[in-house]
Amino acid sequence: MKSTRVWFNLEMFIETVPNRDSPPAVVLRESYRDENGRPKKRTLANLSKLPDHVVAALKAILRGGTLIGTGPDHLQIERSLPHGHVAAALGMIRKIALDRLILSTAKDADARRGCDLVVAMLVDRLIAPRSKLGFVRAVDEETATTSLDAVLDLGRVKDREAYEALDWLLERQVRIENGLAWRHLEDGVLVLYDVSSSYFEGRHCPLAHYGHSRDHRSDRLQIVYGLLCTQDGLPIAIEVFEGNTADPITLKSKIEKLKSRFGIKRVLLVGDRGMITTARIGEDLKSSGLDWITCQRASQIQALAKDHGPLQLSLFDERDLAEISSPDFPGERLIVCRNRELADERARKREALLGQRF
Repeated sequence: MKSTRVWFNLEMFIETVPNRDSPPAVVLRESYRDENGRPKKRTLANLSKLPDHVVAALKAILRGGTLIGTGPDHLQIERSLPHGHVAAALGMIRKIALDRLILSTAKDADARRGCDLVVAMLVDRLIAPRSKLGFVRAVDEETATTSLDAVLDLGRVKDREAYEALDWLLERQVRIENGLAWRHLEDGVLVLYDVSSSYFEGRHCPLAHYGHSRDHRSDRLQIVYGLLCTQDGLPIAIEVFEGNTADPITLKSKIEKLKSRFGIKRVLLVGDRGMITTARIGEDLKSSGLDWITCQRASQIQALAKDHGPLQLSLFDERDLAEISSPDFPGERLIVCRNRELADERARKREALLGQRF
């Protein structure tokens, strides 16, 4: 009896075979060697009628891949970090090139790390305001609450790095503000300026004092800060003052900054009656050659509306807006207007109160 020696070195694979004018045939084949050791292959099954994704899955399995089910019992989400708000905030920062402006003000080797941390804190402040320690925890790999760490590739952020990044930013504040002013300010521009305050915890800040609290926390020390913006609300410069500084006092430093640092020769300031006072107009604005727009106080309006005064109700018979002049305000334009909706509302309240009285 003659014995036959066969080598079974089997390997299955999927092959696509051209089929003349018809679609190619997809077949499952097996490779082997015959009794003489010559390589051969044979067809095991025709897979042409299977969907493409099934054929792709079979190819992956034959290459040594692992089949993962798609049912609810096969997949389990271990972690999913929110990303949409991070992408929106970071995308806007990059669109206005704020990150490039911050980076361009630094020349040291650690500039990229400092810039990334500052940008990360900006995004984190926009999407979820919290303390610097809270920021460090929010970007830590183990306690991350968003995709911010992964997007900026921050790696491990230590507590002290967040505070050092703020010191790094403070050293570049003047150059950053100059860059913003160069981009957005020009002669004759309309600038907006306002002051606010924030109460302060602790007693180690030299600027913290008791003052008029807008947070209604008169029991806490506070700081005062003034923000300078364009007419579109784009911030240009900010300055922090002692907590007991009156709002009009802060105006002088902003005037000096506009003229000396930003090189603006003609500026128009817009402020409320608490900011642009008579004293500030006389001492700061007129002497600096600046224009301004503000409101008159009730007592000043009443003086203008006295008998034979320049402000008479007959001005509003045909229009709601008029320009008058008064020797009490030399060189100034006085624009008066009548708000008919507000007048009707006050008349309604007056009649309602009189009806309650009688």
